[in-house]
Amino acid sequence: MAKHNDRSDPVAEQRPLAELLRLPAGPVDLSTIATDSTVGFPGRGKDDVGTVGAALVPELEDLQERLFANGRATPETAPRVLLVLQGMDTSGKGGVIKHAIGMVDPQGVDITSFKSPTKTELAHPFLWRIERALPAPGMVGIFDRSHYEDVLIVRVHDLVPEAVWSARYAEINAWEEALVAGGTTVVKCFLHVSHDKQKERLLERLDDPTKYWKYNPGDVEERQHWPAYTEAYEAALEQCSTQHAPWFVVPADRKWYRNWAVAQLLVEHLRGLDLAWPAADFDVSTEQARVAAS
Repeated sequence: MAKHNDRSDPVAEQRPLAELLRLPAGPVDLSTIATDSTVGFPGRGKDDVGTVGAALVPELEDLQERLFANGRATPETAPRVLLVLQGMDTSGKGGVIKHAIGMVDPQGVDITSFKSPTKTELAHPFLWRIERALPAPGMVGIFDRSHYEDVLIVRVHDLVPEAVWSARYAEINAWEEALVAGGTTVVKCFLHVSHDKQKERLLERLDDPTKYWKYNPGDVEERQHWPAYTEAYEAALEQCSTQHAPWFVVPADRKWYRNWAVAQLLVEHLRGLDLAWPAADFDVSTEQARVAAS
């Protein structure tokens, strides 16, 4: 059976990647969405990723610098971008940050990796710590995990009552809508990795002493909850993919495609901001003369 995103139609390949990877409306069944697709990739495969990725860099650098410049020049009106990365263990959130986000100027990027909440954070509403990590005007914020953990791990491990986590979908939607209305572009990427590929990557970490630091014995216990996590992700994706903040399902079995796809999604969203360079708030001719005479 053909899977969503498992497409080879040359016409479809010419469409924006955001359109190709956007989660379709309706019930979500992750088993019907390919984890190894390379939909939208303009090359022939992995051998072309270096050339294709390099071609992205100039535009991505230019767009991100325009965003940063606007944040410096007009912080009261400058937009901001929030990239949310969610996925099972080994889906590649760190790899995306290293390879895709590594294409841009680090001074214009804020990265927050959300761990288990502290006692202080637990004393506040679940969105409190998320609010504190939002990007400033002109910045690209990266969330390695996010507020979605509060409808994922808490559901799988019964950390809060169902009445609590089930109410959070509507809270998240309202919060994200307000965020977008306030000038933040939200790009939510679910890195869709297969059960078999996760096992392969965990074994690779155990086969290579340079990767032991990446391995967490607790990942095996969490792997036993794969069906429950799948169900929780399906609910979060279905409930919280909205017009203002849709989910993009990024096939993550092929690392090279996953990294390219997130970079391409970032380019398309930055391009959509249609940012001009900030105008000078001084007389250019006067300053040229002053510099020449100095």
